[in-house]
Amino acid sequence: MASPEVLALVDHLVYATADLDRGIAEVERVLGIRASLGGQHPIWGTRNALVALGPSSYLEIITPDPDHSTPSEGYPFGLEALGSSRLVGWAAKGSGLTNFRDAAAQHGVELGRVLSGSRKQTDGTVLTWKLTDLRCVIADGIVPFFIDWGKSPHPALVASRGATLVGLRAEHPDADRVLRMLRVIAVDLKVGVGAAPALIAEIDCPNGRVLLG
Repeated sequence: MASPEVLALVDHLVYATADLDRGIAEVERVLGIRASLGGQHPIWGTRNALVALGPSSYLEIITPDPDHSTPSEGYPFGLEALGSSRLVGWAAKGSGLTNFRDAAAQHGVELGRVLSGSRKQTDGTVLTWKLTDLRCVIADGIVPFFIDWGKSPHPALVASRGATLVGLRAEHPDADRVLRMLRVIAVDLKVGVGAAPALIAEIDCPNGRVLLG
């Protein structure tokens, strides 16, 4: 079980898959909820579908968008080399991201550039946000990137409902190093020693209390 502080910090979990229909079906088998379509991210060449995990958090199923060519910098989250579908990262709620990024860098944690993003929802609403660089993957995705939705409505408000995030933890071969980085950015995520990096979410849903990793 994650601390209440960590759960309050979670903006969204990122479940990467090679094909959106396949990812939606995989998540539906685990949760008993069919994700709603989100939209396209032209800047990253991706598209997504969403399941709300609370009033201001959600699970994002993300995949390469067949309507766009591969970005010159590659896809975020290593989607071009993805094997099986899995949780590859998570976003934490943030504000004042440039100052936050600079402060973290002074203590050895490089969150990358602060970028702007946007996408159009299926109802035509355009969402805009600022975030630290998705391609700056830290500790295999266990250290989060940060996102600020500004005045945009939160995507969880229109995502498929019926699930609640009740826990989040991680495993990593070098857990002590990861924990030191998390302390720099004031994220109290539990990280245990594991053979391979992993994020594990505990979710209440129509199928009961399940684990998604």
